[in-house]
Amino acid sequence: MDEQAMEVWIADNGDALLGFAYLVTGDHDQAADAVQEALTAAYPRWSRITATGDPARYLRRCVINGRTSRWRRVLRHEHLTADLPAHADTHLNDHADMVVTVAEVQQLCQRLPLRQRAAIVLRYYDDLPDADIAQILGCSVSTVRSQIHHALQSLRRWATAEQETS
Repeated sequence: MDEQAMEVWIADNGDALLGFAYLVTGDHDQAADAVQEALTAAYPRWSRITATGDPARYLRRCVINGRTSRWRRVLRHEHLTADLPAHADTHLNDHADMVVTVAEVQQLCQRLPLRQRAAIVLRYYDDLPDADIAQILGCSVSTVRSQIHHALQSLRRWATAEQETS
């Protein structure tokens, strides 16, 4: 086990993994826990993981699987119901409005099922192609496309409903 190599990888890529975990979990503490669990699980196998050439892919999948396992253990499903701020006329040229819009989109994404949310994050945050997303999520490319399609439909529907109520 090359502990120093893992420490170097974490120093170089840890923030990106934590950002990914935050987008998947929607909570800073849960994201930190998910990354810690993923790294702890990867530690004894680090040499084999790095031999595949892409430890980030492996660790992203660990984060997603860990989140799914935690949800199954607790036997609960999160339903975020907080109302979004009303902004019928958002100007993205204003930094404050852009920050609010990003927060609104993040809140809407938290309403998505975990796999749809993960697919959206991997596509639009990590900018991965469908084949890579399929490998990370452990499903087919067509399932990835379907997950993203359904997620975008839901996001559009919710955003339209929010605009109509404001």
